Amino acid sequence: MNPDNLTQLLQRGFRVTLGATSFFIETVQDSSKRDENLNKLSSDFNQLTDEWAERGEMTEQEARNFVDTKLYQQNSQVNANTTTIYSSPASDSSFAQSSIQKDLLELTQEISDLRADLQKFQESEPNN
Repeated sequence: MNPDNLTQLLQRGFRVTLGATSFFIETVQDSSKRDENLNKLSSDFNQLTDEWAERGEMTEQEARNFVDTKLYQQNSQVNANTTTIYSSPASDSSFAQSSIQKDLLELTQEISDLRADLQKFQESEPNN
């Protein structure tokens, strides 16, 4: 199996799952959409999975934008606080922020390393 196909299959599965989850949450929370959504369940499964995949992709993009915004805000706040930290004694809250920032940087590096390893693996595999 081609690693690209496997990656695409996993990504589609993730998006379908994410879309289905949001579909069912909407069904439970929104009484006006409940009947409409329950009627959709009796439609063609392939069409339903396509709709869920689209919905999952939108949810994934919204989540990425949210995380990127939060990271940007936190980086801006950390950069602004850096001068304060150097000019005044460290408080518990600045230590906690520093610890969180360190953890985020470590996680980001780990994700970057995993992506690089995956890319190396994909490049080393013979194409089928």
